[in-house]
Amino acid sequence: MTQTFDLCVVGGGIQGAGIAQAAALNGLSVALIEKSDWAAGTSSKSSKLIHGGLRYLQTFQLGLVRESLRERRTLLNIAGDIVKPNWFYLPVYKNGGFKPWQVRLGLILYRLLAGRKNLAGFRRLPRSEWAQLEGLNTSNLDCVFLYQDAQTDDKLLTQRVVDSARQHGATLLCPTKFLTAERCDEGYLVTVAENDEITTLKCRRLVNAAGPWVNRVAETIDPKPPTIDVDLVKGTHIEFSEQLSESCFYLEAQQDHRAVFVLPHKGGTLLGTTEILFDGNPDGVSPSSEEVDYLLEIVRYQFPHFNHHPINAWAGLRVLPSNDKSPFNRSREVQFAEGDNYLAVYGGKLTGYRATAEAALKKILKSMRLESEANPTGKQSSVPFKIIDSSKVNI
Repeated sequence: MTQTFDLCVVGGGIQGAGIAQAAALNGLSVALIEKSDWAAGTSSKSSKLIHGGLRYLQTFQLGLVRESLRERRTLLNIAGDIVKPNWFYLPVYKNGGFKPWQVRLGLILYRLLAGRKNLAGFRRLPRSEWAQLEGLNTSNLDCVFLYQDAQTDDKLLTQRVVDSARQHGATLLCPTKFLTAERCDEGYLVTVAENDEITTLKCRRLVNAAGPWVNRVAETIDPKPPTIDVDLVKGTHIEFSEQLSESCFYLEAQQDHRAVFVLPHKGGTLLGTTEILFDGNPDGVSPSSEEVDYLLEIVRYQFPHFNHHPINAWAGLRVLPSNDKSPFNRSREVQFAEGDNYLAVYGGKLTGYRATAEAALKKILKSMRLESEANPTGKQSSVPFKIIDSSKVNI
């Protein structure tokens, strides 16, 4: 017998997991479909930061920063055992791209957007404390600021959200490959494969949260739903077994003035990230030697004594709007493509997954209510009129 769900969500990264959790929490029957493993793609290849996005102030994305800072506070409350605050050193060089007053102004704005009691403090580090900078290159160093953000284990966070979705009634299908979907009177007939067994599911609404694979999934749906023209942007990180510092460093790359982070990670050091346009199959993304050399050049210039060799390098893919701007200057706002009984998620940040899920759920519930009102005698599931807030649900 064909299983029927209110919602089928394709993609087991943080965005798909968040939408499945929110929908299940609100009483919808949900199937979450993932082809390999939870957070196997971008959601385990991030810089592992839960942050407001200080660097996005450079491109005036104030709404995104405010939302991210609000979500940072929520995640510190509901996942405090795996989302931890940390101090970030932000050195400003005389030959860098920003003046001290510009950085100070940005940190003041960051504090104002964060609100009170939300890791909002910062200070300028006096020269007498520069000895604590772990051997940072002080040649042409003008000043150093110290502010707070947070770190996490991105894969574990995604797994926690998946577990929460399951606890609230979601059906987990992993590893299960999404094959096709075809429109029908009730919504969609979805064909999936678990090992060699092919199964058909039925759902009222189909959510495409496949991350870098989002438009590839759309190609398998009949009729083809609306899509958004996007670019995939590769971000590479490198890992060292040696720990440079227990604190974090927000650096300005000397080659191109991009923001790069040096972070404590699993007893060692994580360094990233790059931003390179990628036009291949997301299944085959990998770091290039040029990217690794670029990151090594940064850390060895900024910390001349840190001459260790990386033990690992890996790459993930961001989904960004397609335009002629550099990847750094493109919007990080999430986008949605909507069709009949269909919703696709483009982009989204680890920190903001709950806000993305809430926005997606509002669109889904609105369409369900309109459907129920147009067909009051139809056999439809009850549709909640007030969304239950996942900010009160510990994960």
